[in-house]
Amino acid sequence: MINFTVYGTPVAQGRPRFSSKGGMVKAYDPKKSKDFKKYVKLVAAEHRPEKPLEGPLQLFIRVFKPSLKSFSKKKHAAAESGELRPTTKPDVDNYVKGIKDACSGVLWRDDSQIVELLASKWYSETPRIEIMVVRIKEKGETG
Repeated sequence: MINFTVYGTPVAQGRPRFSSKGGMVKAYDPKKSKDFKKYVKLVAAEHRPEKPLEGPLQLFIRVFKPSLKSFSKKKHAAAESGELRPTTKPDVDNYVKGIKDACSGVLWRDDSQIVELLASKWYSETPRIEIMVVRIKEKGETG
């Protein structure tokens, strides 16, 4: 099992941007998404196994967005306790995409190994992303 936290305000994967040069169209990540993926990759590398994980994997992601300044004290307390959850954009799967991209080749060989995924959004005074990767034992495997 690999378990770690990426501190800072989470950034969802942005829509790809396009440019054309000499008749060729090139797609690229927006700067904010690209920079955040680099940061996640750097933190993930601190928890890198000797060689990337093989086989089927479970991925658990908890995204903690900053509490809104407009919250009343009551709403703020509800957000901190987990009673009030973010139902605003960006969608939780947009966070997942960037995290999977950043961890691929660092923690696991390829994204196709993720066979189970649980992702959730929360509010917190300490914005962060908590990531846990669990290797699923295959039938007949020991240890």
